[in-house]
Amino acid sequence: MEEGSIVKWLKKEGEAVAAGDALCEIETDKAVVTMESNEDGIMAKILMEEGSRNVPLGTLIALMVDEGQDWKQVEMPPLDAAPPAADAAAAPVVPSPVPPPKPHIVNTLSSPSRLRLSPAARHILDSHGIDPKLATPTGPRGLITKEDALILLKTSPVPKATPAMAAPSSAPTPAATPLPPGSRPNIPPLSIPGKPGAPGTFTEIPASNVRRVIAQRLTQSKTTIPHAYASVDCDMAAVMHLRKDLAKEQIKVSVNDFIIKAAAVTLKEMPEVNVTWSGDGPRALDSVHISIAVATDRGLITPIIKDAADKGVQEISANAKALAQKARDGKLLPEEYQGGSFSISNLGMFGISGFSAVINPPQACILAIGTSRSELRLCEDDQTLCTQQLMTVTLSSDGRLVDDELASRFLDKFRGNLEKPQRMALA
Repeated sequence: MEEGSIVKWLKKEGEAVAAGDALCEIETDKAVVTMESNEDGIMAKILMEEGSRNVPLGTLIALMVDEGQDWKQVEMPPLDAAPPAADAAAAPVVPSPVPPPKPHIVNTLSSPSRLRLSPAARHILDSHGIDPKLATPTGPRGLITKEDALILLKTSPVPKATPAMAAPSSAPTPAATPLPPGSRPNIPPLSIPGKPGAPGTFTEIPASNVRRVIAQRLTQSKTTIPHAYASVDCDMAAVMHLRKDLAKEQIKVSVNDFIIKAAAVTLKEMPEVNVTWSGDGPRALDSVHISIAVATDRGLITPIIKDAADKGVQEISANAKALAQKARDGKLLPEEYQGGSFSISNLGMFGISGFSAVINPPQACILAIGTSRSELRLCEDDQTLCTQQLMTVTLSSDGRLVDDELASRFLDKFRGNLEKPQRMALA
């Protein structure tokens, strides 16, 4: 996470705050989290209003003062030289005749790798288009000073100037030459934002943090991972029959719960598929954690059922329902959606017969589940026609980790586990 959005302030200016109180709700790239206060005081000034979007890490969002101080007369610190709250609390208090209350600085989130630049250094680097990360900070607490920026400017090659915006011209823009009657324009009409309904126009829709992260990860997956696909039909008769028997005992589980269990058991039997790709190559995983795709209003998120191979179908069902509800409410914790080893995406409830899913990096595979359907097939035993309840599953695999032969063996074993659920209890 590099930035967030202020969803809602839970404290108002002038309101007392105790350590541990919730200050505001922040939308991260995966969920909405609550920011809590680390100390007692009074909320003096809110600097970032509700609805502020794309706020960088470490940005000053609010000020607090100690109890008993006049919060209305809070002293505004310099924004680009504001020290962390821990340092401000440790600084000695210098008495003055009528000292304005010293505020406590409230940040969205802290990041150990956040760059700190003096105003002069920031101006020099921005003016010459130089990345501040290339500078060697020599100031206090890793501050990049003006001297650091000048040294970097001398050692770095001067980038070629490319005009970002055309300079405003006082000369009027010549009007377009009218087309003769009956002719067609050779270019599409100019699109103008904010005017829906007119030909050739559009309306810009702001993207949430979740949507932007999804776009980045999907692009990363399809441009850096060599996807390979393989499909197989599974007979769901045994699973359907077992679900009915369990329902008579008031045990309600879904088909997706059996699919999660079958995938986890198959991964345990074939550990060569339970791998991820790192910068140095394959990395074998010790645990089987299944990521399940859940659609929310904010976008798709994949909460994790941990150690799914060691859990029963009923426990998997309870975990999946709880995680799906937390995902829709935006209350998932980072450890509940980070670190899965294998993903499952099920669109069968929407009537989709089959599809190919995009791999969730750094995982090696994702299993796409379609809806079940009735088909007449020739029984090999007595050469008669029989009705089968078939479901198509498609495995998307990373060709660097799982080749076609390994993917085929995985699907064959997965189908065997799903068509004979009793095998999963013995695995």
